[in-house]
Amino acid sequence: MNAFPFCLCFKERGHDAHPSPLPALSLTQVGALESHSSRFNNLQGHGLLDNHGGSMFPKLSPLGSPQPFLPLLAPSPLAPFTNTSIPKLSGLCTLNFTAAENLLSVTAIDCWEVFAPFLANVICCPQLEATLTILIGQSSKYTNVLALNGTVAKHCLSDMEQILMGQGGTGDLKRLCSIHSSNLTESSCPIKNVNDFNDIVDTSKLLTACEKIDPVKECCYQICHNAILEAATTIASKGSDILGIDTSHVLPEHSNRVNDCRNIVLRWVASKLDPSQAKKVLRGLSNCNVNKVCPLVLAEPKQVAKGCGNGISNKTACCNAMESYVSHLQKQSFITNLQALDCAETLAMKLKRANITEDVYSLCHISLKDFSLQG
Repeated sequence: MNAFPFCLCFKERGHDAHPSPLPALSLTQVGALESHSSRFNNLQGHGLLDNHGGSMFPKLSPLGSPQPFLPLLAPSPLAPFTNTSIPKLSGLCTLNFTAAENLLSVTAIDCWEVFAPFLANVICCPQLEATLTILIGQSSKYTNVLALNGTVAKHCLSDMEQILMGQGGTGDLKRLCSIHSSNLTESSCPIKNVNDFNDIVDTSKLLTACEKIDPVKECCYQICHNAILEAATTIASKGSDILGIDTSHVLPEHSNRVNDCRNIVLRWVASKLDPSQAKKVLRGLSNCNVNKVCPLVLAEPKQVAKGCGNGISNKTACCNAMESYVSHLQKQSFITNLQALDCAETLAMKLKRANITEDVYSLCHISLKDFSLQG
């Protein structure tokens, strides 16, 4: 499916090309990228960015793929004004929460109880995962281990939840983000000792690729991502023959082991950077993944097909059905504009399969903002 958001590092491409995904960008960020300024001006000149009333109308039809589109960054939630409370900690967690006060404060804001259910996949969970990775990575400087044991992991995850709740964060993080205490251990990865890691991995190559990343170029060229995957595959191969397996024949257990080892690699990278820089790197990597897919559940557009299919005889009935459909999407989650673009294209394909031949997006004035709660 040609549904990935369009990348700023444009290449000569045909209609069915598969461009790489990008994190959402603000116009000020793009303006700072001199090499892309002319392309941005060109997009404006062709009307791909509609400035009327702040709305954005994609050149998108159920009959074809959208044209390259430069999205705006969805607004970040405001810092909540909440009273903090003193958390009741177990006293059995070995992580140094005190040294990461600023990081925890940001995480509490990003996972604020009111917004967390809507911001889970875009902001809260990526920030929570980055925070846990950094805490374990920084801890490894003193423990020489890049994972927690099962018992300590349970205490640390519980303590983390108590700290965030004390600062206004949601108490439902484990469910919202599918985080379990096992995520803080080495799981199936055979390497967790720092010395063993250094002996097996080309750490100089890994650190060079990941100590500082460009959030735009990383999603296009995946320099750090590929270095992490290479290191994870290397340590996952210890005691197995993963390196000798054709990628098309990798078994699920091998894939799971590489993924578990990827967490070990991320913690090692976080241990070599200061927490603020580590956060930038980890969030940059997660943004690339977040913007790859549409996170909304797109039901079959049966009512839209009735009102708009086989030629539109009643525009009002058609647009009412379309507006009712997208209004249900808005109740699901906040999403980035790149995700909205992917959702718009995915829905366009569904509409085409439902024999809707008219451009109902233009007909009913459906824009990217209509795909999300913040619209």
